[in-house]
Amino acid sequence: MKNIIPIFTILLLISCGGDSKEVTIDQLLATGTVEEIEAKKAELKAEIATINGDIEQLEDVLEVKNPREKKQVLVTTMAIKDTVFNHFVEVQGNVATKQNVLVYPEYQGTLTRVLVKEGQRVSKGQVLAMIDDGGLSSQVAQAESQASLAKTTFERQQRLWDQKIGSEMQYLQAKTQYESSQNMVAQIKSQLGKTTIRAPFSGIIDQVITDQGTVVGPGVSLFRIVNLNNMYVSAQIPESYLPTITKGKKVKVSFPVLGETIDATVKQTSNYINPSNRTYGIEVEVPNKNGTVKPNLTAKLSINDYTSEKAILIPLNVINENGKGEQYVYTAFAKADDNLVLAQQTIITTGKSQGDFVEVLSGLKAGNQVIVEGARSVKDQQEVKILTY
Repeated sequence: MKNIIPIFTILLLISCGGDSKEVTIDQLLATGTVEEIEAKKAELKAEIATINGDIEQLEDVLEVKNPREKKQVLVTTMAIKDTVFNHFVEVQGNVATKQNVLVYPEYQGTLTRVLVKEGQRVSKGQVLAMIDDGGLSSQVAQAESQASLAKTTFERQQRLWDQKIGSEMQYLQAKTQYESSQNMVAQIKSQLGKTTIRAPFSGIIDQVITDQGTVVGPGVSLFRIVNLNNMYVSAQIPESYLPTITKGKKVKVSFPVLGETIDATVKQTSNYINPSNRTYGIEVEVPNKNGTVKPNLTAKLSINDYTSEKAILIPLNVINENGKGEQYVYTAFAKADDNLVLAQQTIITTGKSQGDFVEVLSGLKAGNQVIVEGARSVKDQQEVKILTY
């Protein structure tokens, strides 16, 4: 761009030419009419245009006769090095546990006793509540008495049958009666066992839903029991990552509410792709030693889907694109014959990006100097000057 001499400089030059010019301008500013001031203004503009035209001609001649005096573009560069590149896919997931259940009764009756309270830790098989058995205990005792008699009868009949005394029909009837009585006892005991509500697994009573004295039955929830030891994060992953996000991949799990980040691995991947959103599910196991991780807590997953041991990384903002859709950067190289540093346009192929950097798959190699600051201002084969800090 050509230098334009400011008006105040021209005015200063003109004023130095003689006192008459300066006095005339002062007079115009003090007592001149509008027409006189406009005429003087036009005269000065014409003189400025003439001077600027002369300066441009001089600069054009200087560029031809002394090209080294041409203004250089100031740039900064970064030396390319190969480095380890880990690419992460970021998704959001929810914390869950497979041991978070509502406990329902299998028997209908009055809830006579509630033996636990909210927040209490219980063990698998521990009795949580009792339901009125409605006389089942008496039925068990009666059935056991009948079973005992049937057993005695069968044993005697069997001894006689072994001695070839009595008929086979008598023996079979006694055997059937004995087996039937045993089944009856087992059936009543099974029904009686349903009046005792036990913990299905070890955990914490998170909620006591039904109060003592309430008539309950199948479908009426009594307790919520949760085990916070076996937690995991579930998330949905786009199907395009199916080949790269697999079981065993490393994951960084962060909990924004808790301000915590842990390292984990993908424990399981789904074998089914959801046709509505083209995603598949994954599970990431989460340790919960202090019990702060709760079901349905929001988590952010950073999953390592790609790793390169010797990657070439450059900033995204130095990449340009030409009319053919090709990506390119400018590299700086020294021209040995006349000690010039020139910018060279280099076509590149890029891969995955992470943050402000992208991996270059082809076009650059370790040791190249990529122009960073000034990358948008230079042209191919233009002389540049590298700034150092």
